[in-house]
Amino acid sequence: MNIDLLHILEKITKEEELILSGRNSVVKNLYTSKKDFIIDSKKMLEKGKLIDVRTHTRFTHFPKHKHNFVEIIYMCKGSTTHIINDINQVILEEGDLLFLNQNAFQEILPAGEKDIAINFIVLPEFFDVAFSMLNGENMLKDFIVDSLRQDTGTSSYLHFKVANILPIQNLIENMIWSLLNKQPNNHKINQTTMGLLFLQLLNYTDKIEQPGNDPYDNYLTLSVLRYIEENYREARLTKLAEDLNQSVYSLSKLIKRNTGHTYKELLQMKRFNKAVELLTNTKLSISDIIAVVGYDNTSYFHRVFKKKYQMTPKQFRM
Repeated sequence: MNIDLLHILEKITKEEELILSGRNSVVKNLYTSKKDFIIDSKKMLEKGKLIDVRTHTRFTHFPKHKHNFVEIIYMCKGSTTHIINDINQVILEEGDLLFLNQNAFQEILPAGEKDIAINFIVLPEFFDVAFSMLNGENMLKDFIVDSLRQDTGTSSYLHFKVANILPIQNLIENMIWSLLNKQPNNHKINQTTMGLLFLQLLNYTDKIEQPGNDPYDNYLTLSVLRYIEENYREARLTKLAEDLNQSVYSLSKLIKRNTGHTYKELLQMKRFNKAVELLTNTKLSISDIIAVVGYDNTSYFHRVFKKKYQMTPKQFRM
């Protein structure tokens, strides 16, 4: 990280001065007016703002709490230890990113003077531009988006170990600088930067650590999703299982357990999403589209398409 920017972030805040003078706890009314410790975006954000940053409060235990916004934590220097939903211990090292949705309970063990973390306070609507930049249907995108939604049934956090990914580090630093310096047009700049960040993160889903799964289990799940995204036209479960050194049976069970869908369902979803994209945005013939997305049985495609969309491909295009 830029040295001048880091010097700004290392400064002792007024709250930290109180803690160092003997308070021994965070100043709760800075974060919420409610009895329950739910950190309130109205306390954290100026009226009308959708995103801001603040440094994590050091020198004391940060008690169990939730947020009524999406929190993104970036570890600028040192490390911090987070207990999520009472059971998951996440250690953020320098360069790591942690995304927390509004379902997540979090507590944070005391951080030292050299442990510098940035908290992005983000209202969900801020992501509208970012997600619109992720063109087309993409199961990896959906995996990330679902994890940020308040009503998600998948997970309440995503931990990205991306310290050595230069473009991701540059984008985060740019966004921190923009928010601290309040540059002109920073709202649009920051929304676009967030979109670029998500596009980069989609290239490094192997760097995600997810709750509930051991790292290898998580790696296999994301490998399946990435394989389907990149090879949907000729994708074969037997080939994928061989490449991952898994039996077809065990890989099928893992896919169903971790995604809620069978391999066949995931592949069909991708192929039909691609077909809809081509019907909407190209002049390719329907027979060509059927071939492009990986089907050689046109009658099967027409039958499934009509069942799925309640109209024929021709009617859909019209």
